Amino acid sequence: MDAFLLEIICCPVTHQPLRPATTAELAAASSTSGSTISEGLTREDGQVLYPIRNGIPLLIPEEAIALS
Repeated sequence: MDAFLLEIICCPVTHQPLRPATTAELAAASSTSGSTISEGLTREDGQVLYPIRNGIPLLIPEEAIALS
């Protein structure tokens, strides 16, 4: 993910910054959603992951995957 893009995008609900998801967060999101999530952005508080599909972050509240 482009570093400049990461500086300007945020969670659409809380407006917290987003960061690339860790391997553990991707695994947790995959088990929660029932499908394999290979890329994603995690909210600063680590509670929500937004998947990235075909290089596009899905920053839609309905696409968010709760991590806790």
